[in-house]
Amino acid sequence: MRLSDARATMLVVGWSIVALVGCSLGHPALDGTQWRLTEWTLSSLNPRDFEITAEFSDAKIGGHGGVNSYGGPYTVGSRQAFSVGQLASTQVAGPEPAMRAEGAYFTLLGQARAYRVDAGRLTLLDAGGNESLIFEAAAR
Repeated sequence: MRLSDARATMLVVGWSIVALVGCSLGHPALDGTQWRLTEWTLSSLNPRDFEITAEFSDAKIGGHGGVNSYGGPYTVGSRQAFSVGQLASTQVAGPEPAMRAEGAYFTLLGQARAYRVDAGRLTLLDAGGNESLIFEAAAR
């Protein structure tokens, strides 16, 4: 390889790295963030009446579902793709409205396929691009 070919290759590789880093910076990272659910689309129950939270750390999501604690893996991808893996939770019974709220939350969380973070809000969207869960940043 000639010197000019080597420089051209290095330049292409360098710009590729810059482009990849720039793309990843365009998607807010969820790791290290904490949220409290404020709105949803599935249930007539008001999510503000329950303690429903999400905390993201080391590619894991966890929090409180209204009655039980939960946790499991999550992934984010290009174009702000989002999904949760198999979630585990404690198995404590609670008041009927809180149990319904928790069931609704877990259903919508499992259906989330994209996310958006802006102005202190995390919005999860379903496969059709519809907002399904809306969180506000939680106080630390």
